[in-house]
Amino acid sequence: MRKILLGVSMFVCVFACKNPKSNIDSFRSISAMVDSARSGQVDTLVAEPVEEVPKPIEADELFDDFIFYYATDTAFQRQRTVFPLPYYKGDTPLKIEKKYWKHDPLFADQTCYTLLFDNEEDMELVGDTSLTSVQVEWIYLKTRTMKRYYFERNKGVWMLEAINLRKLEDEHDDEQDFASFYARFAVDSVYQREHIHEPLTFVTVDPDDEFSILETTLDIDQWYVFRPALPADRLSNIDYGQKSDDHSSNKILKVNGMSNGYSTVFYFRRRGGEWELYKYEDTGI
Repeated sequence: MRKILLGVSMFVCVFACKNPKSNIDSFRSISAMVDSARSGQVDTLVAEPVEEVPKPIEADELFDDFIFYYATDTAFQRQRTVFPLPYYKGDTPLKIEKKYWKHDPLFADQTCYTLLFDNEEDMELVGDTSLTSVQVEWIYLKTRTMKRYYFERNKGVWMLEAINLRKLEDEHDDEQDFASFYARFAVDSVYQREHIHEPLTFVTVDPDDEFSILETTLDIDQWYVFRPALPADRLSNIDYGQKSDDHSSNKILKVNGMSNGYSTVFYFRRRGGEWELYKYEDTGI
């Protein structure tokens, strides 16, 4: 026992001479070793695990590829989320610690997801590989709330950096916002009939040539034959940087299937304070 104490004492002297500015934690560790020697037990010093810094992968090139992995892979999601994660509930700032994080499937557990645009030109942003900031949104139609996820790409790596849950803006007396209109349009057939422009422009795949696109029109009764099931209760959206104005008089709703080639697009416009569907595209596989 005396030999052990003597050896430890010599180590303390040598260490102190070589490192006169050593911090107090180093000496506490050595003191712990001495105490262990006195009790006949020697503790093993174990280094704290260091989390690896995420490295870019092929999916980071295109946000749509990244978000698929993020939504479906639990381990990848935890690696690509900043902790503690800032979470804003209205004006109240909160933080989510890593140990309390639960896997968020976003829209991966849905049969389809939706995108919103104010004009057709912005639809080209979907395949843009130069993006560095994207927001994923859930719009809850019944409660008029929005949950927004803020993703940033730094050094080629996409990370979730914050979440914001807030109420949608109140409607103005002289105009109906799109969320309120669509919430009723999607579930009320009578209201739907009153808010479809006739004839309705219809774009689809030519039944005689699957490589050609056919543009025609539908009357109101034909719409009820061809219309697909409309997403209700909530809409998803990915903001790639497109212009999104709550007071815009044009809205494009794109519905994509989850990896099955399904794709439909609905074109809405507001005239005289009233929204109407004036064009419908069904060109998916």
